[in-house]
Amino acid sequence: MKPVLFLLYTSIVCLWLNACTAQTALQTDIHKEKAETIRPFDTTCKVIHVFVALCDNTYQGIVPVPDKIGNGQDPKNNLYWGCAFGIKTFFKNSAEWTLIQTTADNDTLLERLVFKYKTKPYYLVADAYNGRHIKPCTIDFLRSSSGQYKDTLRLNDKTIGIAGNAVLTAYIGHDGLMDFALDPVYQNEDGQKRRTIILACFSKKYFSALLKEANIDPLLWSTHLMSPEAYTLHDALTGFIQGATHEQINHKAAAAYSKYQKCSLPAAKKLIVSGW
Repeated sequence: MKPVLFLLYTSIVCLWLNACTAQTALQTDIHKEKAETIRPFDTTCKVIHVFVALCDNTYQGIVPVPDKIGNGQDPKNNLYWGCAFGIKTFFKNSAEWTLIQTTADNDTLLERLVFKYKTKPYYLVADAYNGRHIKPCTIDFLRSSSGQYKDTLRLNDKTIGIAGNAVLTAYIGHDGLMDFALDPVYQNEDGQKRRTIILACFSKKYFSALLKEANIDPLLWSTHLMSPEAYTLHDALTGFIQGATHEQINHKAAAAYSKYQKCSLPAAKKLIVSGW
């Protein structure tokens, strides 16, 4: 390579590296500023934060479902949100939960629901992510589970802790890690052990490597192909809130899956597992 061309090439590379470094620093500063300005929240209220990647025939590597329920930009009719066994509809119809708040956010987070458990101080925050943005949804779940991302949410009379401030985080939807790679291991930053539920195909296989240093307690994840509909999460959360053991929570979740999917209980227990 000629000296002039070499100098030009190295200058371009240096400028590119400096730009990347500056952008990374800027992102870090933004997250740091956000973390430092988080409002105090009511620690007597326990929060379960659920990240839902809406089913999307166009932007996800799934076996296509009917167009109406596979539109990741339409929460109302989406398989994992507005359908009978979607998070929104199933929990709205539950005798155990009351919907207290619904908000719309932006093109990435299409809808946020807040439910209150009727007999104990537990809140369920459920976020419907545009199916096109399954990757940001996955990252937000991973960062929350490791304590890297924490936030709060103001309700009428109180502030509750969400994301990494929740006692349990859950991911529902297609396993995007089967389609794209995420390089970093999500290391725990505050020493807190968080419980997680990951209802997606082969979630134990694909998520365990990223979360091995996150200090999580995996209540539920899957060993094979599955349907991540709301009944499995619903019954697992009932057990969790009532103080059930891992084995009991696993049994309740598997029993729900067996009932609605019309498969045997032993098969459901092999599919939905607890722990490392």
